[in-house]
Amino acid sequence: MTPNEDDPIEFEINGELDLHTFRPQEVGELVPDYIGLCQEKGISRVRIIHGKGIGTLRETVHALLKRDERVSDFHLADRGEGGWGATIAYLKIHE
Repeated sequence: MTPNEDDPIEFEINGELDLHTFRPQEVGELVPDYIGLCQEKGISRVRIIHGKGIGTLRETVHALLKRDERVSDFHLADRGEGGWGATIAYLKIHE
């Protein structure tokens, strides 16, 4: 059976989200949903890989993180974790 492009994509919730496998129009829902799933698992640090490119996806990710109340802080990753091709977000954890 061939997967339908509208079928949900399953991936592990491990604190790392690689956006390369998703369409740009999916990011607006995907990033907030992933943040919620990480919070449910008690993950407080998330690495979002958006790639370097021309920066459009990075700007979109940063805009989403800025307006998400569950995010306490974020910054570009250091060179060993992807540099300006990835963002590290810190989540507020419910106790």
